[in-house]
Amino acid sequence: MAPKRPKGAGAFPKAVESPAPARPDPDALYAALDLGTNSCRMLIAQPKGSGFHVVDSFSKSVQLGAGLERTGRLSRASMARTVQALRICQQKLKRNKVKRMRLIATEACRRAKNSRDFIRQVKRETGLTLDIIQPEEEARLAVISCAPLVSTKTEQLLVVDIGGGSTELVWIDISSVPRRDRPASIMRLHNGFHTADSPFPAAKVVDWISVPLGVATLRDQFNDVEDDAARFALMSWFFEENLADFAPYKDEQAREGFQIVGTSGTVTTVAASHLGLKRYDRTKVDGLRMTSDQIDKVIRGYLELGPRGRRRDPRIGEDRQALIMSGSAILQALLRCWPTDRLSVADRGLREGLLYAQMSADGVLEDGPF
Repeated sequence: MAPKRPKGAGAFPKAVESPAPARPDPDALYAALDLGTNSCRMLIAQPKGSGFHVVDSFSKSVQLGAGLERTGRLSRASMARTVQALRICQQKLKRNKVKRMRLIATEACRRAKNSRDFIRQVKRETGLTLDIIQPEEEARLAVISCAPLVSTKTEQLLVVDIGGGSTELVWIDISSVPRRDRPASIMRLHNGFHTADSPFPAAKVVDWISVPLGVATLRDQFNDVEDDAARFALMSWFFEENLADFAPYKDEQAREGFQIVGTSGTVTTVAASHLGLKRYDRTKVDGLRMTSDQIDKVIRGYLELGPRGRRRDPRIGEDRQALIMSGSAILQALLRCWPTDRLSVADRGLREGLLYAQMSADGVLEDGPF
């Protein structure tokens, strides 16, 4: 069951605040905060059936990783922006009296030399304790967030999470799992990619990789290339070079029974462009299936627009025009490796994965135990 949330929550990089319509029982609330290289995002939700209902949310572009590629450190300005956003999150947590929460930081904090100092600053100024997670847990959270979108006909699954600082790919074999149990078998991976014997049908993780290239880090590496089309081609080629150690990359995959699920702002923006949406609508984007040809057409359109045209496009905008091209370069590289007619678009990610993992561990989801 797809999580329910307020319309448009977290859709664009501007700050999003959606007040809860009615005060729920604080004991039933869970919070998940994801501090990435570009954005700070939070959801507050309560369990509902086999999913959850979002009662409050926050999303803001903080660009924590600005300059990190060059200096190896988080800048004072980016840390100040991020702390300001985290103060708003702290106020929401306090207002809703949330007791169960998981607050994580990813690639920018993994790489920065001064990340520990930043974590201490956040604790001192906001009272929030951020946990810097490792790439495997990040990949795991992305996978379980997408579990509801897995088709019962899928036998081989590739989950792709294009972040700001890194991209996680997880290849999963669910061919031996009964069809009706396949989404649930994906959800159970929250315990780990290689878990002990389980009484439930198990999804097998064939291989996974965390490529230290996301939309921000890839863009920064090719900032000195002036020509738009040449920069795009170089970024796509460079990303594909970094897939060489990913086992499924070496073998051609049959299209039958194969599904790619993509989760990221890049994938949802491409989907919105494909649909011709004037205003982002999560209900039309989440779960949408796109063909390689449809995605290629959108990306070609971005290239034809050029930087100025992309800035004027309301679905992209000033802040994301460069990021959408580095993200599209990653997406195009993936589709060169694995052409598919079944790319599923997921408007969900680490926050949803964190919520599912917490609720599952507490046994409050109807379809459990996961």
